[in-house]
Amino acid sequence: MKLNTIRDYDFNGKRVVIRVDFNVPVKDGVVTDDTRIKAALPTINYLLDHGASLVVMSHFGRPKGKKNPEFSMAPIAKKFQEDLGKKVTLAPDVIGPEVEKEVKSLKKGDVLLLENVRFYPQEEANDPEFAKTLASYGDVYVNDAFGTAHRAHASTEGVAHYLPSFAGLLIEKEVKFMAPLLENPEHPFVVIIGGSKVSSKISVLESMLKTCDTIVIGGGMAYTFQAVLGHKIGKSLVEPDFFDTAKEFLAKAKEKGVKVILPVDNQCGDSFDENTPKTYIDGVEIPDDKMGMDIGPKTVALIKDALKDAKSVVWNGPMGVFEFANFAQGTQEVAKALAECKGTTVVGGGDSVAAINKFHLADKVSHVSTGGGASLEFLEGKNLPGIAALEKK
Repeated sequence: MKLNTIRDYDFNGKRVVIRVDFNVPVKDGVVTDDTRIKAALPTINYLLDHGASLVVMSHFGRPKGKKNPEFSMAPIAKKFQEDLGKKVTLAPDVIGPEVEKEVKSLKKGDVLLLENVRFYPQEEANDPEFAKTLASYGDVYVNDAFGTAHRAHASTEGVAHYLPSFAGLLIEKEVKFMAPLLENPEHPFVVIIGGSKVSSKISVLESMLKTCDTIVIGGGMAYTFQAVLGHKIGKSLVEPDFFDTAKEFLAKAKEKGVKVILPVDNQCGDSFDENTPKTYIDGVEIPDDKMGMDIGPKTVALIKDALKDAKSVVWNGPMGVFEFANFAQGTQEVAKALAECKGTTVVGGGDSVAAINKFHLADKVSHVSTGGGASLEFLEGKNLPGIAALEKK
């Protein structure tokens, strides 16, 4: 996958319309986590250092196509200015004469942040006229919002039809780490998939089957696989509608010679509750009055062994209910093993990213993806409209 990137263009004196992902948590009018703002700074600074002025676009929350002060970019503009270390002007709107006036007055090095693009229903509808208006604000378009690259919206895909379009450094980095996993990973390649449901992860499991050597299945979804293998799963989470799918997947893996690791021991609780007493089950059979909440130490040892010589690893989804302190150990141990792995390690998907951050190990892996849904769809081998628009033709 070859992208047009910002290194391929001379931005001196150009006005750049740039889509970023500033959809960050805000509490009482204050940004509580600016990871996504910081992730966009290398691209923003590159453009400013190369003589551009910027019209920055992002969405925030779900205002459902209506102007809603609760979803204003104002607190984000404040944090963005602080992180960037230079003046950021917040536009009064997304479109309209006042915004056009602000855009026209931009000088080299100026930064204008538009109001929330999702204040208009035309954004999510990818309305061509709306996209054309956004495109009219600049000479060139840059997309650095990997988190929304799986959406064909006006600001993520539509604008690219009307301006020369380039990938920012963040999207370039995401593709650099993710694409080889689908095309030509270094072997041994280990895939660790967790999370609660088979239904939300089966596509990525099937996609990874094409290139990997070992698949580890943990989290609530493991119990659907255990059930089709004839094991007792007690009150554990299960999706009977996916029994056939799980059975077919295991058969395909066997046919391809891909090793599948499922939990061989479990940490269980009486109910899905933070304070439920923890019971260790040394084995696969879970009593009727218990539910599986985390993997046990023997399963952790199997995963560590698989990671020992791995050259490529992708991790998507926790191994247990890691938000409950009692059942966080399996996920934490896997995160540690990943941090110690000498190969290329990629963490994608909201919960596994939250876990790697919670255990302060993000700087010990090769790449932590900024896009939950986008990274999942990328690994499923789906076409991401926001990225397809930036490919070299």
